[in-house]
Amino acid sequence: MFTRSELEIKTIPELRNLCRRYGLKPTGNPGYKTSYITSLMVFPAIALSQFQQGRGLRSPDFANFQVLGRMIDEMNTPTNEQAALMRITLEGRRMAYPDRYTQEQLLNLHKAKMLLEQAFSLLSI
Repeated sequence: MFTRSELEIKTIPELRNLCRRYGLKPTGNPGYKTSYITSLMVFPAIALSQFQQGRGLRSPDFANFQVLGRMIDEMNTPTNEQAALMRITLEGRRMAYPDRYTQEQLLNLHKAKMLLEQAFSLLSI
């Protein structure tokens, strides 16, 4: 990510700003450039190591992945009429109350299903 030579030419305030930008703390005394340089050089390797150890952000296990797939299947697909209503809703047309609430509910459910499908796809990579 960062090379030592790339970081060595920066001033302490520049290094401090880089650490703040990425949410890192200097290793050791913040009065020395090496404290910032060390943190900026090693954080990618530490992050990958933590991921591989299952610390912090982790992938769901196979059982939970299957639950997500079943959830998407259970939501089914919209009928032609439901799809048409969603299209006209996206064009800004709204039904009168109280049907407007159900119209928005239908659209939100469809959006949620699409996002779940996207998440499922990303997790299968």
